[in-house]
Amino acid sequence: MREITTDDVPEALGPYSQGIVSGDTVHVSGKTGVDPDTGEAPDSAAEQTTQTLANVAAILEAAGTTPDRIVSATVYLTDMDDYDAVNEAYRSFLSEPYPARTCVEVSRLPAPLDVEITVTAELGGD
Repeated sequence: MREITTDDVPEALGPYSQGIVSGDTVHVSGKTGVDPDTGEAPDSAAEQTTQTLANVAAILEAAGTTPDRIVSATVYLTDMDDYDAVNEAYRSFLSEPYPARTCVEVSRLPAPLDVEITVTAELGGD
């Protein structure tokens, strides 16, 4: 097992790793849309999704893989009314075949944001 840490994303808010490599699999902890340069997040769920996925990509890159190797994702929304806008941003970042995915509405997130995403990805080839 190997911990993945990069300065290209905000620090974890609690006692957990940004990512863990176990075997040929990368597990990325829940990330949000906080910009690592400004420490702030966009207002809209769609823009938060775009920044969240950029943060996920930075962790994957630090692990030695890319977003096209994502095999599953869980998306947490504080308002399911944002589902369509989040899907649009998600679709523009990832390509087919899309990863397996679960999307759930939660009452709130650890940071006062609207979107959190966690992913599992492969390191190597098919």
